[in-house]
Amino acid sequence: MTELNEADRASRDAVIRALLPLVPQAGWTARGIAAALRDAGLPEEEATFLFPRGPVGAIEAWLDLADREMAEAAGDLSELRTPDRIRALIATRLRQAGPHREAVRQALAVQSLPWNVGSALRTVARTANAMWHAAGDSSADFSWYTRRASLGAVYGATLAFWLRDESEDIGPTLDFLDRRLAGLARVGKLRRRCSTARAA
Repeated sequence: MTELNEADRASRDAVIRALLPLVPQAGWTARGIAAALRDAGLPEEEATFLFPRGPVGAIEAWLDLADREMAEAAGDLSELRTPDRIRALIATRLRQAGPHREAVRQALAVQSLPWNVGSALRTVARTANAMWHAAGDSSADFSWYTRRASLGAVYGATLAFWLRDESEDIGPTLDFLDRRLAGLARVGKLRRRCSTARAA
């Protein structure tokens, strides 16, 4: 994704916010981006600069914005245990995505296309990293990668469940998340025991 200065990133964020209500009808398309640029008071020609990869770039820009908004909305998590911090961050992310469920669904459909797999992997990795960063993780060893890969898998499964969850709140989705996090904790304990046994 293109690195922008603060002013240009603010413009890109404004276009994304204008685009989200249009996605259910217009989709993640060049036509939708053009309409969002007009709504944001920007010339349509800015699309090439703000979203050089077109609709896929717009999806990546949205997920980048969502990562930042998630971390800001979650606030200070220092008094929580690490699993509870991760749970709070994922819950925050899903609640913020609530008004844009169809945009999420269509974004996943676009990213699932074979030629967009690279984009999907990048955004999942970036979101997992944003969550761990907001949770206060400062690891610099191999666990940096394994934690992010594991969290990416948990978040992806939880997001898929959330898209099928038709309840008025996200309670069932959070129950699903709790089960996934509990399973992840059991795997982590087993790995530590195996490592200890090998070292003995």
